[in-house]
Amino acid sequence: MFEAAKLQRKVSKEDFKQQETDLRTDLLEMQRALRENGKTKIIILIAGVEGAGKGEVVNRLNEWMDARGIATYAFWEESDEERDHPHFWRFWRKLPPRGQIAIFFGGWYQKPIEERVLGNWDDERMNEEFRRIAGIERMLSEHGALLKFWYHMDAKDQHNRLKELSRDDRSRWKMLPKKKQFSQHYEEFEQIAERLIRHTDYGFAPWYIIEASDRRYRDLTTARTLLNVARKRLAESCEKPVVSSDNPNAEPDAPLSAEAQTTILDRVDLSKSLSRDDYRKQLAALQVEANELVWEAYNRKLATVLVFEGWDAGGKGGAIRRFTSAIDARLYRYISIAAPTDEERAHQYLWRFWRHVPAAGRISIFDRSWYGRVLVERVEGFASEHEWRRAYNEINDFEGQLIDNGTLVLKFWLHIDQDEQLRRFKEREQVPYKAHKITEEDWRNREKWDEYKHAVNEMVVRTSTQLAPWIIIPSNDKSYARVEVLKQICSHLKAHLKRHKEK
Repeated sequence: MFEAAKLQRKVSKEDFKQQETDLRTDLLEMQRALRENGKTKIIILIAGVEGAGKGEVVNRLNEWMDARGIATYAFWEESDEERDHPHFWRFWRKLPPRGQIAIFFGGWYQKPIEERVLGNWDDERMNEEFRRIAGIERMLSEHGALLKFWYHMDAKDQHNRLKELSRDDRSRWKMLPKKKQFSQHYEEFEQIAERLIRHTDYGFAPWYIIEASDRRYRDLTTARTLLNVARKRLAESCEKPVVSSDNPNAEPDAPLSAEAQTTILDRVDLSKSLSRDDYRKQLAALQVEANELVWEAYNRKLATVLVFEGWDAGGKGGAIRRFTSAIDARLYRYISIAAPTDEERAHQYLWRFWRHVPAAGRISIFDRSWYGRVLVERVEGFASEHEWRRAYNEINDFEGQLIDNGTLVLKFWLHIDQDEQLRRFKEREQVPYKAHKITEEDWRNREKWDEYKHAVNEMVVRTSTQLAPWIIIPSNDKSYARVEVLKQICSHLKAHLKRHKEK
C-alpha cells in the first residue's frame, strides 16, 4: 500500500518556484469561488508518520491561502470540557460553515492510531471505531469536500528527518516525548497505518497517500490535489460548472515535472534476465517445490487465490502455464476473465468472482480479475467515477474475507515496456498459432498506455496490503518472469503454511 510513497520523487527548486506562483493564484481564486458559491465547504484532514512534515504542510497551506477563509485545529490533549462530552463532539463544534475551509490536524484518526500503537486498543475496538468514522465521513461528504492526506516515507528517510528535528528546539516532536514512541517501531506503525487506511478508504472520502521525503514535492502535491478536488466539488454544486483540472481521479495531483510524475511502474528494473541454462535449472527445481507445497496446502485445507494482471502481451499465460504444468490438474481451476455476460451484468460486479472462490485446499487462478473495475472499466469509461472509486474499498473487503477464511491471496502484475509490447504484438501477427492473441482492442489499449499506468499506480497504492500484496514482475525477459513468479508463489506458500501451523 505504501510502495508508491517510497519512490524518492523530487521537485527541483527551479520547478518549485515556477509552479508556486500560479498555484497560489489558483488557490486564492478557488477560495473566492468557494466563498461566493456558498453551497459547500472543505475539510482537510492531515495525518501520517512521524517526521513527515505534517506541521510544515499545514503552515504552507496557511501561507498560500487567504487566512480569513481557513481555520486550523490541532486536536492534542482533550480538555475537561471535551472529556465530559461524546468523543466526536470536539470535532463537530469545529466544522466550518459553507464557503470556508478547515484543516484538522490528526482529526478523528489521531486517537485510534495512538491507542493502537500504545496497545490500549485491540483490532476489535479499532474496527468499532472505523464503523463510527464511516458514518461520520459519509455525512460530512454529503455537505462538502473531505480530503484525507496521509504523509509517508521509508524508515531511512524518517530516521534522518527525526535526527534533524531533534536538533531543532522549536520542534513539537522534540517537546513531546510521547511522540517518540510512534517512531521507534516503524514496521509496527506502518502495519497499523495500513489497516487504518484499508478500512477507511471510502469512495466518498478517499485517502490521498503522499510521499513526504522531498518537501517541495510533498507541498506541491498537497496543494494541487486540494485545488483539483475543490474545483470538482464546486462544479458539482454549480449550475455553471467551474473548469476542473485535468486529473479528476482520487490520486494525489503530482507537480508538473518528470521526476514528480514517477509511478511505481517507472521504478521497475526491466533489464533483469536469465540465461537459458539458469532458466531450465531453476524452473525444474521450483516446479518440484511448488508441487510439494500445493499438496501440503491441500492436506491442510488451505485455499489459494492467484491473480494475474498485466499489459497485453505481458506474459501472463506463459507464467501461469509454468505453474499449472507442475501441479495436479485436480487441485486448481483456471478462470479467464473477459467482458461480463448478460447474466453477470445483472449482478453486482463481484458476484461472478465469488462463484469461483476456491474450496479449502484448492487453487483458483484468475487470468484478469476483479481489478478490471479499476483498470479497463475505469480507463474505458465502462464504470462511472463513483463506481470505480468505491471499488477499492469493496475489493479490499472482498480479499479480506478470503484471508480471514485462511486463503492465501497473491496478486501479480507482469510489467513490460512499450517497445517490448510492440515487438510481441508484431511477432504474434506473424506466427499463425499466435495470431488469435492479437486484436484491435489490444492496439486501442496501447494508445492509452499512460492512462493505464496511472490507474495501475493507484490500484497498487490502494489495494496492496501486507496479507494481499501486489507483486510486480519485470517481464521484458520471459524466462526471468516465469521463474520469478514461481519463486514468489513458493515463498508465500511456505510462509502461509508456517503461519497457519503456528496458530
